[in-house]
Amino acid sequence: MIGDKLVITDYHRQGAAQVFAVVQQRLESAAGALCVTVAGESGSGKSEIAHCLAELLEQSGYTTIVLGQDDYFRLSPKSNHEKRLQDISWVGPGEVRLDLLGENIANLKEHPDRPLKKPLVYFQESRIDSEIIEPKKRDVVIVEGTYTSLLENVDVRAFIDRNYRQTKKARLKRARDPDVDFLEKVLEIEHQEISKHKARADAVIPPPPEEQEP
Repeated sequence: MIGDKLVITDYHRQGAAQVFAVVQQRLESAAGALCVTVAGESGSGKSEIAHCLAELLEQSGYTTIVLGQDDYFRLSPKSNHEKRLQDISWVGPGEVRLDLLGENIANLKEHPDRPLKKPLVYFQESRIDSEIIEPKKRDVVIVEGTYTSLLENVDVRAFIDRNYRQTKKARLKRARDPDVDFLEKVLEIEHQEISKHKARADAVIPPPPEEQEP
């Protein structure tokens, strides 16, 4: 997504290193490209950890690509917010074209010699465009987003174990959602769904020390 902000800290680098250890082990016996998902609640650090993971893999000689779930929302950011205001039950995995995201992952893994057309969201302009990913063999397809643990055809699932209350400070820094009170309602609904996904994870990234319960 164009317009998102990455604020990378040691926490994200350490989380990426944890996932990297699992992925590297799987790569040693992999017959083809791997898909790695990085999931968690809003503001938990999905984009940052995915970015750091890609860097670690590239430094080790592997080729990667990172896909963001935010590009696969059915509606543009402004329209999606308005839809939520009209009907709070709209919040959930149904907002996202997980089917298309799954198809794109499969094509990147199985047909690296073909160009791929995928959606691309411009956040500030609140519009959905598209982009072409050029053909290239890639060892790892990294996919980050709240509901990415639900995707099939995934080899390694990482889950960031931070809830929306713990990540409030990080979310405010991004300043993507001006209506804070309504956002909290949305995040509570998302929390009820996303918290279930931890059980599917191959790697669980704990919250930073200052957020951990005594």
